Amino acid sequence: MTNGKFVISLDFELMWGVRDKKDKTNYGEHIKGVHNVIPRLLVIFNKYKIKATFSTVGLLFLNQKKELLSNLPDLKPQYNDPNLSPYNGYFDILENDYKMDIYHFAPNLIKEIQKYPEQEIGTHTFSHYYCLEPGQTIDTFKADIETAISVARKNNIQLTSLVFPRNQFNDDYLKICLELGIFCYRGNEHSWLYKAKNGNDESAIRRAFRLIDAYINISGHHCYSDDFLKIKMPINIPSSRFLRPFSRRLKFLDGFRLQRIKSGMTYAAKNNLTYHLWWHPHNFGLNQDENFWFLEKILTHYQFLNITYNFQSHTMSSLANIIKNEK
Repeated sequence: MTNGKFVISLDFELMWGVRDKKDKTNYGEHIKGVHNVIPRLLVIFNKYKIKATFSTVGLLFLNQKKELLSNLPDLKPQYNDPNLSPYNGYFDILENDYKMDIYHFAPNLIKEIQKYPEQEIGTHTFSHYYCLEPGQTIDTFKADIETAISVARKNNIQLTSLVFPRNQFNDDYLKICLELGIFCYRGNEHSWLYKAKNGNDESAIRRAFRLIDAYINISGHHCYSDDFLKIKMPINIPSSRFLRPFSRRLKFLDGFRLQRIKSGMTYAAKNNLTYHLWWHPHNFGLNQDENFWFLEKILTHYQFLNITYNFQSHTMSSLANIIKNEK
C-alpha cells in the first residue's frame, strides 16, 4: 500500500535571484534575513521530522570573489536582457568574501544544512539560469549545470535534483539533466495560471489569478499519484502550492491561506498522493516570527496527517528514488 507524501523545496538564491533589480536598499533586508532564516528552518524541520530540499544556486557555495571568478563556466548565456546575467559586470560589485558579502556568498549556511543529513541540497542552477529567456541556448545551460555539479562535488555534495529558476521550465533541457545525473526536478502546477513563461510573456491577469488562488481554490489541489510521477525520466515532482510570505495588508485573509494549504495536504494524505510545497528562504526574511508561526501551523497539520494517515515527508530525491524503484 502506498502512502501520501509531503515534499518541501526551497529556492535558495540570495541576491542572485533578484540581481536584475540591482537594489540592495529595497530588497537587501529580505536577503540579510536569510542568514537567520536557514538555521531556524533547520531547527523547526528537525522538530517536526521534515525532510526538505534546499535547491541552491551554485554561486553560493564559493567562499570568496577570487574563487568565484576561477570557477565560472567557459560557455555563458547571452541573454537579450543583459540585466539577467551575472557575467555582464555584476561581479564588480561583490565584496572579497562571504564574511564581507552576505548577499552573494553562503558557504557557511550550506555547511549548516549539511549538519542535518536528512535534508537535501539540490541545485537551482549555477548562476540562477533563466531557461526561457531569449539569448540562452541548450549548450550554455549544460555548461551552467556542469559547473553547479563541480562546485557542489568539491563540498562533498552530489546533486540529483533541480529546481528551474523562476519556474522557467524547459522540456528540451531534461535530457541534459538526466545525462548529468539529475534524475528529478520540480515542474509547475498543471494549470494555465502556472504554465512556464519568460518575463516578457507574463501577464498581470495571471498574477492576479494566482494571488486569488492562494486563498480560494480556483485551480485545484495539484496533488499527484505515483503513477503520474513515474511517467518519464527525469521524474517531474510538480509544485502544489507556493507558500506566500506574511503580508500585513492581507493578514485578515491568513485563515483562508492556511486552509488552502491544509486542505490540499489532507486531500493528498487521504488519497495517497504527493503534495509539494515551496518557497524562498528570503520570503521569510522579514516578519520572521509571523512567517514561522504560520509555517508551524502547517507542520502541526503535517504531524496530524502523519499519525492519522501515515503521510510521509520526503526530499525530492528520496521521493524520486521510491518512484524509480516501484514495480
